[in-house]
Amino acid sequence: MKGRKILMFCIIMVVLLVFLSGCVPGDGTNSEVRPAGFLSGVWHGWIAPFSLIYSIFNENIGIYEVYNNGFWYDLGYYMAIISGFGGLALSRKKKRSADGV
Repeated sequence: MKGRKILMFCIIMVVLLVFLSGCVPGDGTNSEVRPAGFLSGVWHGWIAPFSLIYSIFNENIGIYEVYNNGFWYDLGYYMAIISGFGGLALSRKKKRSADGV
């Protein structure tokens, strides 16, 4: 049973990596005529760690799209980088002390 879970996890990870590598910055989908926008910036920020690893094996891939529309792409990219996967919390839960106060 444990071996089956490990195999399933590996298959899911490979599929996820293939899916994520299909839309990395520098893959040729954006150009001067059709630059990347805000949502592309958010996506590229989220997948930046995967893009960095992928760029080791393919010199045409980067972690930042060169053909972008400026401020809005940068804003989306920066928001995704600093937030991580839900790490940007505007409020934090308070820890309860041992006496319940």
